[in-house]
Amino acid sequence: MPVTELLETEPAAAAGLFGDQLEVARAFTRNLADQGEELGLIGPLELPRLWSRHVLNCALMAPLLRPGLVGDVGSGAGLPGLVLAIARPDVTFVLIEPMERRVTWLSDQVKALGLTNVTVVRARAEDVKLEHPLDQVTARAVSAFRTLIPLTAPLLRAGGELLLMKGERASAEVAGAGKAIQKYRVHDIEILTLGQGVLPDVTRVIRATVK
Repeated sequence: MPVTELLETEPAAAAGLFGDQLEVARAFTRNLADQGEELGLIGPLELPRLWSRHVLNCALMAPLLRPGLVGDVGSGAGLPGLVLAIARPDVTFVLIEPMERRVTWLSDQVKALGLTNVTVVRARAEDVKLEHPLDQVTARAVSAFRTLIPLTAPLLRAGGELLLMKGERASAEVAGAGKAIQKYRVHDIEILTLGQGVLPDVTRVIRATVK
C-alpha cells in the first residue's frame, strides 16, 4: 500500500501549532513517512499516527523555547529537534546525534527544508564539544531522567533549562533521580502536561533549571 494511504490525515491542530511554518512541517512529515521506516527512524506501525503521536506531540513544546541556543540530545529522526526548529525559526538549534545514518538524515532534511537555524553535530552527548554553552536542552525518549541529567546538564550555561519529553512515569523518574539532581545542581523541577484537549495523547515534559 502506498505510504500516502497509510499516513495519518493531518490533524486540525497542526495549523495552530505551526502557523506560517505549516508547509515546512508538512514536507518534513512526508519525508519522514517516505523514508523513516527504511532508515530505521520510525517503526512500521507509526504511519497512521505519525502526525499526532510524533510530529505534533513534539510541536507542543515550541512555546516553551526562548530565543537563544537550544541543543537536542539524541535527535534521531528529528523528534523533537527538527520539528521545533520548524516551529520556532527564531531559535537556533544544535542537533546532537551519534549515529552516522541519522546524522545524514538530519543534515539532508536541514538542506531539503531550507532550515537556516540548525546545525547538526555527530557526537555522543557526553563527548560533544560545543563552542558556546546552551540556553536550553531538549530530548525525547533517550533514557531515564537520572541518566539524562549527567548527559545534558553539563551542556547548559548557568541558569540554563532542561526540557525533557517523558511518558506517564515522569513523576517516578524525578523521584528516582535524587543523587543526580543534587550532584548537577538541578532545581525548580516541574512536570508539565501539554496538549490536553488538543491531541489524543498528552505530552509530559520535565522542566528544570541547572545552577
